[in-house]
Amino acid sequence: MANTKVGTMTYWRNSSDILAIFRLMPEAGSRFPPYKAGQYIALRRDDCRLTKKAVSPEGKVEYATVLDDKGNPKRGPVTHSYSIASAPYETLEHGWLELYVILELDEKGVPGRLTESMFRMKPDGDNKMTYYDKIAGEFTLDKRAKGCSNVVFVGTGTGLAPFIAMVKQLHFEAGQGKTDPVKYTLLHTNRTYEELDYREELTKIEAEQKIDFAYVPTVSRPKQRDLDDPRMGKGRANNVLRYMLGMPIKEEQDVQDAAAKGADTARAKAALEKTTRPVLPEQWSLKALQERMNPASTVVITCGNPWSMEDIKYAADTSGMKFEKEDW
Repeated sequence: MANTKVGTMTYWRNSSDILAIFRLMPEAGSRFPPYKAGQYIALRRDDCRLTKKAVSPEGKVEYATVLDDKGNPKRGPVTHSYSIASAPYETLEHGWLELYVILELDEKGVPGRLTESMFRMKPDGDNKMTYYDKIAGEFTLDKRAKGCSNVVFVGTGTGLAPFIAMVKQLHFEAGQGKTDPVKYTLLHTNRTYEELDYREELTKIEAEQKIDFAYVPTVSRPKQRDLDDPRMGKGRANNVLRYMLGMPIKEEQDVQDAAAKGADTARAKAALEKTTRPVLPEQWSLKALQERMNPASTVVITCGNPWSMEDIKYAADTSGMKFEKEDW
């Protein structure tokens, strides 16, 4: 295991109550190890709520809070790895790492152990974060997109982190004179417009076209401002991908599958009625995006919600495209 060091959080910005971007400076006199876009670092806080695994008689796994002799929650160290959202050139230039995190909540609304502690941090107060002095991982373009001339990133929520790092690094290197014939397409989805972090930066990178880059932002819970904005797409990432590939959306397929099995379709139909149907932003036509997705030369790379990634894999496999995902 790599040595631990203590860094300082110098910047924190919330896009919602549960989403944040922050920057971590290394321990005084140190630099972060060199890394490639898409890799991760392990972070630790030492005042996290501790839990223990419990299995109910029905086999359901739960994590109960550990209590001390006075009935108060015990606190201690918890470690988790996070994809780095900053591009390597940014760390070389500024020194910091940027991380994109979500406040995890279980089905009862209880915050995650580490993220609950992280979301109490403040640049001018409780700003220390332990990190392992090693950056690792094989979720990089040279490993996952080798030999492909079309790369489709599908980033949901904080699953965008490795892809924003990749796109920023590609854009920077192109500005330094490096040529890249690959077509890059990013499907970026979050619940609301406010939670589409990095959208302005990605829109600017798309406009400059130093790399062949298509940015397709969508929201899964559109508000009126989104419905009135033709440049904002709608729908979950997996359904947007399905639409681009000429497939029924997931909820339509669930109804079809239930009917084919002779099962009750009421629940599936109710889910379909509530689903936001995919709509592409006006700057990208369906035909133009499909031309960027030749199955023989395309890899779909995703990171984010496990349920969404599973369906994205199904869509990619069904269409004959290579599929890669980030696994922890």
